[in-house]
Amino acid sequence: MSAATDILAELARLEDPKLRAANAERGDDHGVNLSAVRAIAKRLKIRHELAGELWATGDTAARLLATLIARPKAFSADELDAMIRDIGAPKLLDWFVTNIVKPGSHAEELRLRWKDEAGLVGRAGWSLTTERVVKNPDGLDLDGLLDEIEAQMKDTPEAKQWPMNHCLAEIGIRHPAYRARAIGIGERLEVLIDYPASPGCTPPYAPIWIAEMVRRREALT
Repeated sequence: MSAATDILAELARLEDPKLRAANAERGDDHGVNLSAVRAIAKRLKIRHELAGELWATGDTAARLLATLIARPKAFSADELDAMIRDIGAPKLLDWFVTNIVKPGSHAEELRLRWKDEAGLVGRAGWSLTTERVVKNPDGLDLDGLLDEIEAQMKDTPEAKQWPMNHCLAEIGIRHPAYRARAIGIGERLEVLIDYPASPGCTPPYAPIWIAEMVRRREALT
C-alpha cells in the first residue's frame, strides 16, 4: 500500500461519529480530533509529495493533515487559487490559509484576488487583510478598508463577516488615528453585539473588543 493509503486508513480509525456530528453543526465534515492530526504531522514532518496525494483524495481530515506537511513556498498562486475553490469546510479553509498561504510567497497577491469574493474565498481574503493590518500595515488604505467594512459587513454572510469584524477590531486596536471611527462603525452596525462570550473571554463585538485590548496594552506600558 502507498503512504497515502496508510494515512487514510489511520485517519479512518481515528474517526469519532460524535465529533463528526458536532463539527457538522459548524459546517465541517470530519470527525478526527485535531490534536491527533497534529500528532501525525509531527511524526511525518514535511512530506510535500504526500501532502499533494492526501489533498487529491478530497477527504477533509486528509487535507487538514496535508496543510501541515506541505511546503508552502512550493505552490504557485494559481495552484493555491484552484485549491481554495475546492474547499467547503471552514476549519479546512482556516488551516489552509494559516499553514500554506500565509507562510508562502503569494499572500499579498491572493489577498487582493480573494478579498472581494463571496463565501469562504472572501473569508480568506479578509483573513489575509487582517494579517496585513497587524503585521505589515504600510501601504494599506485603512480608510478604504473601513469604508468597505461599513458598507458591507452588516449584510455579509457569517463566514466572511467574522474576519471582516476581526479586521475592524484590529484597525481600532493597533491604529489610534482610526480608533474612534472603528468603534463608531461597530456601534452603528452592531455586528455580534449579542454574541455570548465565555467567562474571562473578550466578546467579539468590536467596540468592546477594541476597548478591552487597548486597556490591556496600555496597562503594560
